[in-house]
Amino acid sequence: MKRYRDYNSYLKEIFGERVQKISLDAGLGCPNRDGTLSKKGCIFCNGQGSGTGASTDRGLSIEDQIVQAKSYLQNRYKARKFIAYFQSFSNTYAPLPQLKSLYDQALAHDDIVGLSVGTRPDCVDMDTLRLLGSYQDDYLVWIEFGLQSIHNETLDRINRGHDLACFERSAYMASECGLNVCAHTILGLPGETREMMLETARSLSRLPVQGVKIHLLYVIKGTYLAELFNKGEIRCLEREEYSDLLVDFLELLPPDMVIQRLTGDPVKSELVAPSWAKEKTKNLQHIRETLDRRDTWQGRLFR
Repeated sequence: MKRYRDYNSYLKEIFGERVQKISLDAGLGCPNRDGTLSKKGCIFCNGQGSGTGASTDRGLSIEDQIVQAKSYLQNRYKARKFIAYFQSFSNTYAPLPQLKSLYDQALAHDDIVGLSVGTRPDCVDMDTLRLLGSYQDDYLVWIEFGLQSIHNETLDRINRGHDLACFERSAYMASECGLNVCAHTILGLPGETREMMLETARSLSRLPVQGVKIHLLYVIKGTYLAELFNKGEIRCLEREEYSDLLVDFLELLPPDMVIQRLTGDPVKSELVAPSWAKEKTKNLQHIRETLDRRDTWQGRLFR
């Protein structure tokens, strides 16, 4: 049996074949780094804003990034259809004409069938959301909001720069525009108990959120989180802890919610801890085995 609604299967339901995401760096910024809110950023985020650095470090245009990625993905996965995923930093944090130009460049290829835009909930307004909504007649469109936790004390602790109410407001606005909303969450954040993390799952299940990305808290070089880890002030979850907690989390989500990610996928050269986070295939297998061992599934405890 399928024990959770995975993203690849969801895309096959729509397009009838494998579809691959192309991660893009548009060279945009973040109000939590440019001084608008803070210059420190979130405590877990490094200078590349969880992205590839293709634009900021290597100077590649959107066109160059798509051409290079397509060549690789076609060879590795035999993929013929792709989703343009604006990943690095906050991809609605620019004037509307600039955003439209970026999105239009990415969608200019015939084999691009979807658009996914990663951003912060405090970096959208109705005009931006309507722009994204205008692409829906021809493309599958998702907006991905970094939330991490529903607890405001945690958001303060990780220097997130917004509160839960901001996320809720943006999710409802996006829903008004007909957009699919994906929430990013992190399990294992400093100060959070198991029950606090599960409350995030319960809250997401009550909001207009169609998908979730669940991340392991891992520590990467050049972050404030790394300083805390090196001082012994935080610890990371063990693989078994994470798998059990993740399964608890899945049980509380709606059965039709799309699970876009089950764990983090750090750049190995940047990882400080935990070392097991490098073993993506093994980690996914362990999660599946935990679901099987417990004979449970996504949505089993959803109310």
